[in-house]
Amino acid sequence: MMKKVSATLAVLVIVTLLLVEAPQPLMGQGVSCNPLDLSSCLGSITSSSSPPSATCCQKVREQRPCLCQYLQNPTLRQYVNTPGARRVASACGVPYPTC
Repeated sequence: MMKKVSATLAVLVIVTLLLVEAPQPLMGQGVSCNPLDLSSCLGSITSSSSPPSATCCQKVREQRPCLCQYLQNPTLRQYVNTPGARRVASACGVPYPTC
């Protein structure tokens, strides 16, 4: 029961933080860096038993140019720089950035 409450709380915190971040266009690449676009990956990031969906992988590939920007943001870094996020990136065939 406590694990379920903790997981739900973690997801709510992540979603709240993502909602606070404003979309930022990445110059010259036509990509709107919006971490909210990765919300379809939350279940896969927080649970090792939930593989990323096709939608999640599509969004990770679209947001790939933005990943370094997310890692440089102190609010987002704590979620992007996790084993779950690395696992999702790997499962989606997106190399984890070295910024």
